[in-house]
Amino acid sequence: MAKPPPPLSPGVYLVATPIGNLEDITARALRVLRECDLIACEDTRHTGRLLSRLGIRKPLVSYHEHNEARRAGELAGRALSGERVAVVSDAGTPGVSDPAYRVVRAAI
Repeated sequence: MAKPPPPLSPGVYLVATPIGNLEDITARALRVLRECDLIACEDTRHTGRLLSRLGIRKPLVSYHEHNEARRAGELAGRALSGERVAVVSDAGTPGVSDPAYRVVRAAI
């Protein structure tokens, strides 16, 4: 029998969200969303609805093209201070066509 994975370490986690079908979310994505300390997202309303359907309640922080320059350093700082920060886009994988690359750059 496989051992359960260890708890999430502090850091920034890019979490892909389903495009069109809620059942497409991965087990790892669910684990990160359940164990993280906060979730940075493009639209808190959209992500809030997704999390509600998944039965997950976490603090949400807006992170989009209009605040990315200011927010990236803040999110990276929180991760470097020991928090587990999940970054999601409205649909799909963060960093493909959204501001996620700035928080990743700030964290490394």
